Amino acid sequence: MNQNKISTAMIARLAIMTALSVVLMLLVRIPFPPAPFLVYDPADVPIYITSFAFGPVAGLLVTFVVCFIQAFLLGGDGIYGFLMHFIATGIVVIVIGVMYNRCRTKKRAIQALLVSIIISTAVMCGMNLIITPVFIGAPVKAVLAMIPTVILPFNLAKSVVNSLLTFVLYKRISGFLRKDVFIKQKKA
Repeated sequence: MNQNKISTAMIARLAIMTALSVVLMLLVRIPFPPAPFLVYDPADVPIYITSFAFGPVAGLLVTFVVCFIQAFLLGGDGIYGFLMHFIATGIVVIVIGVMYNRCRTKKRAIQALLVSIIISTAVMCGMNLIITPVFIGAPVKAVLAMIPTVILPFNLAKSVVNSLLTFVLYKRISGFLRKDVFIKQKKA
């Protein structure tokens, strides 16, 4: 019975972080000037915080739900948008979840964020070369030409801003997430 209460509390926490991510996605939308079809939103910040607090599996679960909602329910770019967002965010979630949960220190959090910025930016440059030509029919040469001027700067800026916001907010939010505020414990 106690295990069910803990599961329910975790589901509630993940639902709150999912909802917060979707709200941020809807409220804050900043087009990237060199390519207005690329839009920054801070929706990944609650997802990163989830991964810091509960590990990569919880982070990936929230990532999947948020990406699905954005791509298929809010008029996103369908399967293309889903794949790109899930890959970009999923990489960060795995890196920070694994690195930070092995050693929960401020130094390790900074290292995890820096490593995730580098890996996700590099992977997204490669994924754009593979996925973008297939889904939007752009020639590989055209996508390759956009990497140094559009794709790399956008992914780098997005990762850096989301990482800085996560670093500033995590400790303020983690106390709430880690408390058993959802569970009323009976005293014996």
